[in-house]
Amino acid sequence: MADDEQQPALRGSYAKGIARRQEILDRAIEVFAKRGSDRTSLRAIAEEVGVTHAALKHYFGSLEELLVAVYRQSEERGDDRHPVPLDVTPTELVRRWSDANHEVQGLVQLYSTLVASALEEGHPAAHAFATERFARVRAELAERVRHNQSTGRLRPDVDPEAVAALVVAASDGLQTQWLLDQDAPQDAALRLLDRLLTGPGTPPGAAG
Repeated sequence: MADDEQQPALRGSYAKGIARRQEILDRAIEVFAKRGSDRTSLRAIAEEVGVTHAALKHYFGSLEELLVAVYRQSEERGDDRHPVPLDVTPTELVRRWSDANHEVQGLVQLYSTLVASALEEGHPAAHAFATERFARVRAELAERVRHNQSTGRLRPDVDPEAVAALVVAASDGLQTQWLLDQDAPQDAALRLLDRLLTGPGTPPGAAG
């Protein structure tokens, strides 16, 4: 009987913990969207978020784990709010990403910080995040390429996986250039990539 009585209490405590973690994460997303990662300490972020350092460490373990959770959550929310049909070409998708990123420069900086950390020793959370995300995005873009090839919107003589890797490289590279210089010609570069991917045998303006 005692065990039966304990189960609802345990479930209630677990649910409260999940809700509290989400509440902290929601506030952290707001903070990072405005200020970026800025390579600050977990203690300083806890102060900005409005919780104790102990609470933040309890739910996220380390600064790096918090940064990964913040970016993943913000990305998932964007995907849920703005689902993109499969017939949208990869370069048009990157253009939409760029437009959305201009509104949340802090999260763009956070992403760049995580990718840079993933290349260094001793950053397992960032490494796992970056490698998983690159693989997932490449797979999604390759599927999009194949669909648009089947409908004649993209040239049929290019390898979908190679195109996907190229588009990711263009997206991240242009994003970095924009962070450093907001006059970098992102739109012109994407229009050029459009022309390269439509190429011979596709209708004029098919990728637009």
